[in-house]
Amino acid sequence: MAIFRAKIITFLISLSIHLFCVIQARGSCREANLCCPGRDSSCVVQKTPINKISEDLDDKPCYCDHACMKLRDCCHDFKESCRVTDCEVTEWKPWSKCDVDCGPGMMTRERLVRQEPRNGGKRCPEVVQKRGCLGNKCEAYNQQDNARRETALLLTGRFASMRTMNETNDIRKNLRIRYPKDPVKENSREYCVVFEVTKSKHKCNLLGDDFKLLRKGERVCVACEGAAMRKHLNYRCTGHGIESRSTRWAALEASHCHGRWVRVGDHGRCPCHTDGRPDYIFV
Repeated sequence: MAIFRAKIITFLISLSIHLFCVIQARGSCREANLCCPGRDSSCVVQKTPINKISEDLDDKPCYCDHACMKLRDCCHDFKESCRVTDCEVTEWKPWSKCDVDCGPGMMTRERLVRQEPRNGGKRCPEVVQKRGCLGNKCEAYNQQDNARRETALLLTGRFASMRTMNETNDIRKNLRIRYPKDPVKENSREYCVVFEVTKSKHKCNLLGDDFKLLRKGERVCVACEGAAMRKHLNYRCTGHGIESRSTRWAALEASHCHGRWVRVGDHGRCPCHTDGRPDYIFV
C-alpha cells in the first residue's frame, strides 16, 4: 500500500510539471536555467508554490521568453541571462539642405545603427526622417532658367574687327565726363565661350566655309564683345549658355541655319585658334 501511494505521488508531481512547466526559483532566469524564443507561457519562473495564496505583488511569476519585454513581465535578469541586446542608434545628424533652389522641396536627416538587436532585443527605430522645405533662391534659379531658354544669334568671326571702333574717334569716350560710370559695366570683360554642337540643320552645310563648323560634334569659339553685352543680363551676351546644358543657336546671316549646342567652358581668350580669334561672335 505504501509503495502504491508513493507511485501516485510521483505521478502527480510529474503530471504537474508536464502541464504547468513551472520552475520554482527565486525569480531568476539564470537560476531556473530558462531562456525561450518568441512567446512561451511555459517559460515561467514561479516565485512561490503554485497553490499558495498570496497578495504580495512581488510574488507574481516572471517570464524568460522574448515576449516578456513587450508584456513587461520579465524576470529581473532576463536580458543579462539570455544575452538580449537592444538596438542602439546614434544621435540625429543635422538636416540636409533643401533639395531644390526654388519652390517646395524636401530635407532629410539620418542616424546610424550603432548596435544591431540580438536575441529578441528591441528593434531599431527609424534611421531616416524627411520634412518639407521651401527653396528661396528663386532669383538665381529664374536667371538660369531664362538663360536656358535664350537663343544665341551669331555672326561669323570676320565681323569681329568691324565692331571695334577707333577709340580716338569714339565720341562716347567724352561722354564719361558728364555721365557716371556703371561699376558693373566697368568691371565686365569681353570673354569667349566654347560650345560643342549637338544638333544642326542640314542646310547649314550648304552655306560655305563660314558655317562649316556649325556641324554636330564640332567645337566652336564664340566671342562676347562689349557691344553685344546686355545691361539687363548683368553685361553678358544673350544666349551664352549654361555649363553642360543644351541651348539653342541661330545664324543671323542665314535664318534657316540653326540648332543646339552645349557650353563646355569660357575663357578670356578664344582657345580654338593660336591667334585667339573667334569662330563666331554673339549679336
